[in-house]
Amino acid sequence: MKSLLYPHPLSLPSFSSSISTAKPRHLTPTFLYPSAVKNPTLTLRAALDSATVNGLSFDTRNPTVSSSYRSSSLPKPNPTVLEAQTRVCTGPTQTKPLGEDQAFKVLDTILRSATGELKDEEPVSRAQLGAFFAAMTIRANCFPEATQWSEGESRAMNKYWPLLVRALPPDVVFIADPEGSLMGIGSSIGPQFVGNGTSEMRLVGALREVLAGGHLGFEEVQGCLRDVLPLKSTTEEGTATGVSESLLSALLIGQRMNRETDRELKAYCLAFDDELGETPIADVKSLTHYGEPYDGNTRFFRSTLFVAAVRSCYAESSVLHGAEWMPPKGGVTEEQMLKFMGADTSLTPSQAKVLLEDEGVGFAYISHREARPSLYSLVKLREHIKKPPPLATSEKVQQFVKARGKEAIVTGFYHEGYEDSLLMLMKRRGVHSGLVVKGEEGALSMTTRLRPVNSSKGIPVNYCSGFRSLSMASACEIDGVSRQSFNLEVNAMDYGFEPTDTPRTDRSVLKNIELGLTALHGQKGPAYDRIVLNAGMVDHLLGCDGAEDISVALDRAREAIDSGKALERLWNYVKVAYRSIHLFIVQQVASNSALFLSEEGLV
Repeated sequence: MKSLLYPHPLSLPSFSSSISTAKPRHLTPTFLYPSAVKNPTLTLRAALDSATVNGLSFDTRNPTVSSSYRSSSLPKPNPTVLEAQTRVCTGPTQTKPLGEDQAFKVLDTILRSATGELKDEEPVSRAQLGAFFAAMTIRANCFPEATQWSEGESRAMNKYWPLLVRALPPDVVFIADPEGSLMGIGSSIGPQFVGNGTSEMRLVGALREVLAGGHLGFEEVQGCLRDVLPLKSTTEEGTATGVSESLLSALLIGQRMNRETDRELKAYCLAFDDELGETPIADVKSLTHYGEPYDGNTRFFRSTLFVAAVRSCYAESSVLHGAEWMPPKGGVTEEQMLKFMGADTSLTPSQAKVLLEDEGVGFAYISHREARPSLYSLVKLREHIKKPPPLATSEKVQQFVKARGKEAIVTGFYHEGYEDSLLMLMKRRGVHSGLVVKGEEGALSMTTRLRPVNSSKGIPVNYCSGFRSLSMASACEIDGVSRQSFNLEVNAMDYGFEPTDTPRTDRSVLKNIELGLTALHGQKGPAYDRIVLNAGMVDHLLGCDGAEDISVALDRAREAIDSGKALERLWNYVKVAYRSIHLFIVQQVASNSALFLSEEGLV
């Protein structure tokens, strides 16, 4: 496997250690090069050259594969129970009841783990217990008959529950039988359980409603989240910062299974907006927030990073946000690609603002780890509940930096019904325009492939829905009359694209980078077309200046690539992102020094 790389290394200026002793999290490797020029001469170099990999300072075994970015410090979930969670921790129509053999195996595994007799697998975590038994309780209480307990599940529970009720901790028994009547043995543990401390008491009260199929209010959800986050290290008893992970995981998966209401999603979306203080405001005329699924792509080319580089060439600034690795998919993310290329991925929103205002860059990436540490602390819990929690929807609609000019949000969806919820959150954010795309793998990128002839079930890939304001007023300030709504299915052939299958990357970070760089170098093909389509179509649908005519918008995107400008912007970002954290420290030192001198009357 080879990657497109420049032949001459770049010499970066260094800052004096007397100014700052901080070191970048990821060192710039020797294969970063000067700004691209028109039609640059590129060479192919082995991407896994030992000097290159060593220069990146990776703590992963193989930085070319997305799965290797999972932190080795995270405890692994029990695979037997996790497989069962895949079937039962989902919605009322998607749930697949366990067969008798699997149900017996799962409950036997849980019992042996609780009694310390499980030797051949990882122990069943408290988070797994909370998620699994919450799913079983909700299915029994309020799911349709087809997805309630199967006869095999009932027989397995009848055999194992008398043993489990004596072996499991009280919080898990409460989740499995909150009213003491579900299991048929009249246990008093569930009805009498109140939790430990005020945080758990609030959580238990909320769970009683959720486990019965009910919903929570805005303040109730926010109160629960703020009480328990960020999570700290977990004890052997399964508690973190005084809260049971069983209870928290039950709440997260339970609300997802009940299909969150708008007020619940708004609570998740807005709960930690003020975690880092005031949101920085970038002095740019237009800013698009891209909300790709945080758990990445496992099959197809992920193009948004390269689309952002293209759009920045004509003053359409973009903020990308996400995570290095996120369950359940653990696929290729923008953070993995940027880290592999040598960019610093630990920029704060204030540092990202500087990059947005840089005329040679015009886009930025912000890690969830830096912008919302409280929510990021749930990564381990999210792996152990298996299915996406409400956060998987709400985290895509964020404003880590705002703009003085127009703002827009673009995101993707997979399950029907969530497109309306996402647009609702965008309007609540007050942006001028919003767009949701049914992309492959639930991502936000449109494809040039033909729609399968037999694909008649559900919303098709390339379906788009959104709104755009007809004035500079934000969505919070205008009524529905001043906002134009739209929905359509984009057929790339209508705009002159040849139908092609989306390139596969199959968890390869390196392959994704290679496809993107090859396209930005101007080589025509499926990746090139996908980048052009998504840049031009997004410009057009959001109502960006100069994109009223879709043909003009697409040609503008092609020119940004063919001229070499987009490639130059991407490498500028890698270089400047590496330096910006140091520059920011210098600016802060200078600012603090000036303040000190002023207070001392020396200036």
